[in-house]
Amino acid sequence: MKTQPRTLSGFMELLPRQQVMMDQMMAVLRETYSLYGFTPLDTPIIESSEVLLAKAGGETEKQIYRFSKGDSDLSLRFDLTVPLAKYVALHYADLAFPFRRYQIGKVYRGERAQRGRFREFYQADIDIIGDGKLDIANEAEIPAVIYKTFTQLGLKRFQVRVNNRKLLNGFYAMVGAAEKAGDVMRTVDKLEKIGPEKVRELLTGEGICLEAAQADEILRFIGIKGSNGDVLAALEQYRGRNDLFDAGLDELGTVTKYLAAFGVPEEYFAVDLTIARGLDYYTGTVYETTMLDHPEIGSVCSGGRYDNLAEYYTDKILPGVGISIGVTRLFYVLNEQKMLNEAVNAAPADILILPMTADLGSAIQLATRFREAGVRVQLYTEQKKFKGKMNYADKIGVPYVVFLGEDEISAGVCSCKDMVTGEQVKAPFEETLARVQAGLALRAAGTVIKG
Repeated sequence: MKTQPRTLSGFMELLPRQQVMMDQMMAVLRETYSLYGFTPLDTPIIESSEVLLAKAGGETEKQIYRFSKGDSDLSLRFDLTVPLAKYVALHYADLAFPFRRYQIGKVYRGERAQRGRFREFYQADIDIIGDGKLDIANEAEIPAVIYKTFTQLGLKRFQVRVNNRKLLNGFYAMVGAAEKAGDVMRTVDKLEKIGPEKVRELLTGEGICLEAAQADEILRFIGIKGSNGDVLAALEQYRGRNDLFDAGLDELGTVTKYLAAFGVPEEYFAVDLTIARGLDYYTGTVYETTMLDHPEIGSVCSGGRYDNLAEYYTDKILPGVGISIGVTRLFYVLNEQKMLNEAVNAAPADILILPMTADLGSAIQLATRFREAGVRVQLYTEQKKFKGKMNYADKIGVPYVVFLGEDEISAGVCSCKDMVTGEQVKAPFEETLARVQAGLALRAAGTVIKG
């Protein structure tokens, strides 16, 4: 009996072309993050449970993949932020601050697998960590990185929505709901999913127990809409009633002002008072990024400012700001919505050389010359019929096939077929190389995602 091959529920395996496109997407992320001076970081997938779960509780501990090996109590990382906190605390003396890092890696959560949600998935994070203090300009730079990243990927219709937790906490203190601010924010965060009436019902229900007048005032506040300037102007009417609110409003105004200088067009950025982020450790600016034509997907990039990254590992105060992109989920959605650009060259090679002679010496030398010029080459040496060889070329999607027989060898040329146009040309090596490089440059001009 043979074991039936299967992939576990909640784990993604891609076919070769899709895997290349996933890798191209992550290459864009790495290149863009590097443009802003972020250094790459790679932390272990497995950590000591004591270290990894120092800050955890509730749902996190229920979802964690935890196991024993000998006397060791180990866990798979469930995000990239906690390992970052451990890393900064451990290597504090060796790092320069602000410490700017990006990390793209797999994380694991034992939650119920469902459409677009996985148990093993890639996250792509950037964080800026300060030593004691961190300037507000960093909170303005983060949306610029999001904008640059998504436009480089090829997305056109998206929006970075921004709010400030100080402003929210200050407002809830104004309306007498300071002690319940966390519960209120988590409820308001569901506004788009459940609507204002259901939010009001939850705010006044047994769980939170606000007065009807308080709930109405909250709904009026989060309902402030308009341009960024209009929203900020409307918020000025609350100034002077709470110091924390005023500090948050100043920060929100500064972030908005700097964004233009960072090159972010206003249509890609919106002050949205409904954004709170469910996690309590956010203390300042918070972000959510949505695809305007697919609001049902929810946020595809989120994060914010926090006051003390590594408080469970060190007494040093290490404030930071960061974002995370769920790369696996984003790729799944883009593929499902047929938004991946099929015209992008996702073949494992640029040229497939088909030797037409028993002696492979000339074909090997030709492959070597192309590779030395930076062209990716496969040399096909299997003893199959010509149709089978061409079927292989079609299946891997290679842009060019080069035939090399006795006639080509004696004439000092190679016969190169463009697999898209069907055009086949015999020419010397240098001319063939130039033709291939020009064609590859055109194919490289596209983005991973269709606009």
